[in-house]
Amino acid sequence: MTTPALATGLAPEDVRRLRATAEFVREQETSVLLSRVLPGLDGPELRAVADRCGFAHAALLVFPADHPGLRAGLAACGLPDDTGSQPSVVVRDRLAARHGRDATDLDVRILRPVVHGPSGERRAVEVFALATPPGPALSPLAAHERDHDHEAHLAFDVDRPDPLVLRGLRASLARHGAVADGGGYNPHEDGTVFYFTTPTETKTPYRRMELYATGDHRDLLAEHLAERRPAEHSAEHSAERCPAAHSTERRPAEHGPDALHGPDALRATAGGSDADAAETLLRLLTGAWTTQALAACAELRLPEVLGAHAPRTAARLAHEVGAHPDALETLLRYLAMLGVVTEERDGFRLTSTGLLLREDATGSMRPLAQMYGGPFYQSFAHLAHSVRTGEPGFEHLYGENHFDHFARDPHLAATFDRSMAAGSRMFDPLPSHPVLTAAAAAPTPRTVIDVAGGTGELLGRVLAAHPSLRGILLERPHVVAAARDRLTAAGVGDRCAYRVGDFADVPPAGDVYLLSRVLHDWDDARCRDILRHLARAMPSHADLLVVERLLPTEPAPSLATAWDLHMLCNTGGRERRADAYARLLDTAGLELVAHRPLPLDAHVLHVRKR
Repeated sequence: MTTPALATGLAPEDVRRLRATAEFVREQETSVLLSRVLPGLDGPELRAVADRCGFAHAALLVFPADHPGLRAGLAACGLPDDTGSQPSVVVRDRLAARHGRDATDLDVRILRPVVHGPSGERRAVEVFALATPPGPALSPLAAHERDHDHEAHLAFDVDRPDPLVLRGLRASLARHGAVADGGGYNPHEDGTVFYFTTPTETKTPYRRMELYATGDHRDLLAEHLAERRPAEHSAEHSAERCPAAHSTERRPAEHGPDALHGPDALRATAGGSDADAAETLLRLLTGAWTTQALAACAELRLPEVLGAHAPRTAARLAHEVGAHPDALETLLRYLAMLGVVTEERDGFRLTSTGLLLREDATGSMRPLAQMYGGPFYQSFAHLAHSVRTGEPGFEHLYGENHFDHFARDPHLAATFDRSMAAGSRMFDPLPSHPVLTAAAAAPTPRTVIDVAGGTGELLGRVLAAHPSLRGILLERPHVVAAARDRLTAAGVGDRCAYRVGDFADVPPAGDVYLLSRVLHDWDDARCRDILRHLARAMPSHADLLVVERLLPTEPAPSLATAWDLHMLCNTGGRERRADAYARLLDTAGLELVAHRPLPLDAHVLHVRKR
C-alpha cells in the first residue's frame, strides 16, 4: 500500500497537522475560541470583544519534499489549492536567523486554501511550506520546527476598526495576559496587523495571535511596537497578509496605473530601518512594471490559452501565443510572483486572479488592463505636467480630451466602454435602493432613465431586478449600438428605449434618473451645466441617483483619492467630498437628500429637485 508520504509529498506528521488545523478552523466559534485563547475573558467583556473580532485563519509550517508535491498533500487534506502560492520571504528569513542558515538555501512558499466556519463564514488555513528534499540537510530544522511550531498562530479580523475600538481591544487582550509581539502596516492591502504572544495559561496549542484591522493605524501600531518584548519570533510578516483570508470586499477589484502587487509587497513597518524604507520605496517605484506585465498578459491572451487546462510549459505557451520562449518564461515568473499564474513542476497554471484577465470571464477586467497599460499609462508619464499646470496629461500628450480622442478610434472607444463595465461590482446593491424598489412597487409602470449610461451595465441590472420598470438609455451613437446588444442579450431589451444625444438631450418625464460615474469626469463648471440639464428635464416628483466615489472627510486611504489623481491626469475632472457635490447640486436647483456606501469605495447619492 502507498504510504501517506509517497501519496502526498508530505510526511505523515505534516498530513496529520494539516488535517487537524483545517478541522480546527472549520469548527471554532469566535467567542468560544477567544475564551480559550485568553482564559478569564468572559461575560460582557467577552461578548464585546467577540462582537468586534472574527476568527479568520490558523497558520502552520509544513515540509513537503518539493512544492508541486504539496498540492497533492493539500488535496488529500481536503484543502483546495485555488489561490496559488507565493514566496514567503519573511518566514524564510526568520527560519534562517533561527537556525543559522543561509536564507538563499531555504525555499519557503505561502498558500491560503479557503475553508468555511460553522456558519459558512469564509476562513483560511495559512500554510507556510519549506521545501525539504530527502536527506540530512534540512531534516533537523524540520524536526525542530514541528516540535516547537514557532510559525503557528491564530488570526482575528477586526470589524469596523477605529482608534477607540482598537485601543479597547488591545487593552482587553493585555488585561488577560496577551503581550505585544510585533506588527506592521501593509500599504498594498491597506491593513494593519497587531501581533501578541498568548498567556501561558492559554487553552489552545497556539502561542501567537494577531489582530488584523483594515486601514492605516500606524499611530496605534507605534504604541503597540513600543510595548513588545524581545522574542525569537517577533518579526513582522504583515506583508504576507492576503485578502483571500478575509471578506471578498477587501479583494482589490480595480487598480490604477500605479497599482502595486507582490508576495511581500511594500513591507513597511513603524520604526523600520533605513533598509526597510529603501526596500519599500524600491517596490513602490516598480509599480509600473506590474501594470505593464498585466497588460502584456492580456495582450498576449495568456489567460485564454491557459484556461482551465493542466499546467503548460513556457515553451508550449510561447508556441501558442507567438512569443519568444525565454522571454515569455521571464514574464510568467513575474506573473507568478503577482499571483496571476502559479508555477508548478509541469509548467504554469492560471489562478482565480488571472482568470479575470480572460475576455470571456464573468466580471472580466481585461479591458481595464488594456486601458491602464495603454493610453492611460502613457498619459501618466505627464503627471508632473498636470500638477504644474492643472492641464490633463492626456491632453498634453494627445492634443485633445480623452472623449474626443477615443471617438476617433472605434476600437479604443469600445475598449474604454468595456472597461467602465469592468468595475461594475459597485452596482451590486443598487437595484435594492429604496428609490428603485418604490418605483417598482408603483401601481403603474415607472421609467428609469440612465444618462450617459455606457453599454447599459447598470440599467440592465435595475431592469432585471424589477420586471415592472421600463428604461431609457441616453448615449453616443456607437455606444447605443453596443448597449442595445448587451441589454437584448440580458433579456431586458424589450423594456428599454434608446436615445442618441448629449447631456442637453436628457429625456423628460422620467420617474428615476441615473447618473453613474459621470460628474467626476468634469470640472465644476461643466458639472453645473450637466446638472442644470437634468434639473430641467426632471419632473417635480422624480428622483436622481448619482454614483460616484466620495473623497474621505479626514485623511484616510481611499480608492477615491487614487482616482482623484487619475482624473486630474486623464480627464481634467476630480473626485469630490459629499459636501462639494451638495454645493454643485444646489446651484442647479437640486438637493442632496442622502448618500449610502457601495462596494469599491463608491457611494450612491439620492437627489431631488429643491
